[in-house]
Amino acid sequence: MNSPLRIALIGAGIMGRQHCQHLLDVPSAQLCAVADPGPQAAGFAAECGVPYFADHRRMLESVQPQAVIVANPNNLHVSTALDCIEAGVPVLLEKPVGVHLEEVLALVEVSRSRGVPVLVGHHRRHNPLIAKAREVIAGGALGRLINVTALWQLQKPDSYFGVPWRREPGAGFLLTNLIHDLDLLRHLCGEVRQVQAFTSNGVRGFANEDSAAVLLRFDNGALGSLTGSDAVAAPWSWELDSGESPLYPRQADQPCYLFAGTRGALSVPQLKRWHYAEPGAGWHQPLLGSEEPFTADQALRRQLEHFVAVARGEAEPLVSAADAGRTLALVEAIRQAAESGRACAPAQIP
Repeated sequence: MNSPLRIALIGAGIMGRQHCQHLLDVPSAQLCAVADPGPQAAGFAAECGVPYFADHRRMLESVQPQAVIVANPNNLHVSTALDCIEAGVPVLLEKPVGVHLEEVLALVEVSRSRGVPVLVGHHRRHNPLIAKAREVIAGGALGRLINVTALWQLQKPDSYFGVPWRREPGAGFLLTNLIHDLDLLRHLCGEVRQVQAFTSNGVRGFANEDSAAVLLRFDNGALGSLTGSDAVAAPWSWELDSGESPLYPRQADQPCYLFAGTRGALSVPQLKRWHYAEPGAGWHQPLLGSEEPFTADQALRRQLEHFVAVARGEAEPLVSAADAGRTLALVEAIRQAAESGRACAPAQIP
């Protein structure tokens, strides 16, 4: 049997510590070091019983890990990942893959040329619930996909914005939160050809948005909408509806995604499928509803298990840097559409 993969953690914030919890539960992985310049990181490393480094480059040289989880601030993601690739170390890179498309394109090229894999942490794709939804949609149970409705509506407390950077440009919920929903829409429905959008900061007046309305035209012809706000008292969001994280009180009866096709419809996270009993029936006939079965599991743990396989060369990344770059390109297209008032197409990433 293979010995546990020695994985170092770069970034000991909220997400980094969540990854560490799963490192304790996955026999095929083992934490070997922590690198973070923050004042509390040394104590965290001591609690974990591993060496601490303020500089991740020094850690790479001294510890020589077999793989690395990068969970530091967004604007450091690409430069840190490039340091790891230069050292020949596979990377699990937290989302977003980067802040600007130019740097992500550079990351994609270096990863390919060096042959060092990068798995990007859009962890919801690893949730069995999403795998089942993709199976239902791709398998044709809904017929031709026509309409997609996505909701991300909840209320962040005032204390959330006590951290200064959360009030600054680029830290709005579009890049911080909706990027997850946009990634899932791409994963479930295919690529987006064109977007139109409105954003507003009318509730808080910060330098970033607190609400958005987005229209999407998919390559397969389906039309979608994504309506979001982090300033409303509402129960419609993945965080509140899916039960994926115990940090949020669950609203199990409320959907956050609705997919409608010529033969049926599907609500997520309930995985309830609606269809007519007979082909050709219409609105005067009752719709039948049934829940699609699946086995629940922890998405972050499954992502870590997948990363071990990727680092060992046993699997291709479910979310590569190029794939995650397409989601970032979609976010940038939405920003451009909102600023210009015109429909925009996401940049193409090979």
